Amino acid sequence: MLKVYGFSKVNAGARGNTRDLRVLWALEEMQLPFELAGMDHPAHDLNTPAYRELSPFEQIPAIDDEGLRLSESAAIVVYLAKKSGRLIPGDLAGESQVLRWCFAAMNSLELPLMSLQMLDWVQDDGGQKYRQFVLGWARRHLGNLDRWLEGRDFIATDSFTVADILMAHVLGVVKDRSLIEPYARVAGYRDRCLARPAWKRTIENYCARVEAA
Repeated sequence: MLKVYGFSKVNAGARGNTRDLRVLWALEEMQLPFELAGMDHPAHDLNTPAYRELSPFEQIPAIDDEGLRLSESAAIVVYLAKKSGRLIPGDLAGESQVLRWCFAAMNSLELPLMSLQMLDWVQDDGGQKYRQFVLGWARRHLGNLDRWLEGRDFIATDSFTVADILMAHVLGVVKDRSLIEPYARVAGYRDRCLARPAWKRTIENYCARVEAA
């Protein structure tokens, strides 16, 4: 059976925002059976030689699908989509659009948004010039995304795909809501995706199971 490595305990600030949620959401949408291997981050479960064989960068999530081992959340959700034939088109053109937006979520959007959060975690007033640069970078990409979403319900195709799981999760973990709210189509898209019953079940189960360190 498919084994998913996700958190069982993680620091309080990250709880509810971790990348294993992307895989768990995809599995809930696809209704695929799996076994969960809970990992205790404060106890250094991720820092063992055995886990490095699954995830070279000692990160969550990872999967072991009867010997096929894979890490990186985007790679995993695409693999699951292709394996199940769900949440990804069967034709090359449609699949290419989904992959395009998976990459966009991980690179064009997540990189500046995560950089902003990391700068704010440091809380060092000496880096304001760099923070303003990253803020402008994030706003530029959010504006471009907002334009793309005009007349669209979903990011890559007319239907919900794994690209939407990645993009909605990237947008959903942004703590500063004022960063997203000026972009009405982006905010509406995020809320529409996060209103899906499969996501609600996923986050509810996660919060009931994962402890805050």
